[in-house]
Amino acid sequence: MPEGDTIHRSAARLRPALAGRTLLAFEAVRLRGDPPRAGTRIDEVEAVGKHLLVHFADGLTLQTHLRMTGSWHLYRTGETWRKPRHLARVRLQVEGWEAVCFAAPVVRTYRRDAPGGPLGRDSDPGAHLGPDLCRADLTAADLEECVARMLTCAGPHEQVGVVLLDQRVACGVGNVYKSEVLFACGVDPFTPVSDLDNATRRRLIATASRLLRANLGAGPRETVAGGVAVYGRARRPCPRCGATIRMTHQGEHARSTYWCPSCQPGRP
Repeated sequence: MPEGDTIHRSAARLRPALAGRTLLAFEAVRLRGDPPRAGTRIDEVEAVGKHLLVHFADGLTLQTHLRMTGSWHLYRTGETWRKPRHLARVRLQVEGWEAVCFAAPVVRTYRRDAPGGPLGRDSDPGAHLGPDLCRADLTAADLEECVARMLTCAGPHEQVGVVLLDQRVACGVGNVYKSEVLFACGVDPFTPVSDLDNATRRRLIATASRLLRANLGAGPRETVAGGVAVYGRARRPCPRCGATIRMTHQGEHARSTYWCPSCQPGRP
């Protein structure tokens, strides 16, 4: 699943081509909600956690969630697409550019000024999510809000490896950063979040924000020099201590978790 840094990079790539331009054509074969009208100005392209939002001047917002399969591409008008057309879920055309979203399972619109309802404010992803850890303007108060949400949103007995993935706590963390943050902080993924003191919870959130923001630019993802420390490295030696990295599936959705049992010791 694309993580917060991936969505922010996609938004940064689309923004210069789309923001401030007039929509010439729009296609979305599985759209839930009203389609934007040709002739409408695109105000902004924004990443909110794992959601990519395209805001139109008439108050409509296009929301996509890429999950495991989706991706946004940007092409010059007339340029050959790198993926087959039957996978296209959204096509936005402005002068000189086409933005195409492929294979996204969630494609819908909502009105930002609506009072509620299935496509009103209740559909705004920002209405229920925690602070976005990719934001450059993240404040100390935002971090403290995330720390508090670790107990209130997921429940005190939930394992910390599951809590870090809960987008109601903080936006942007996925499987890669979950494992990498817990390793960087030396925290066992299976520790109940209530067993961690505030300083440790704060360190986890701050580390997640630092690693996400460090990967917003171009180039391969790095959490340590040369790549990642534990994610995808099961049965290989830990870069810190040499012990064998382990992997298991964790939580209700059986998400993969990688950790070093020596550097991240669990409770007795």
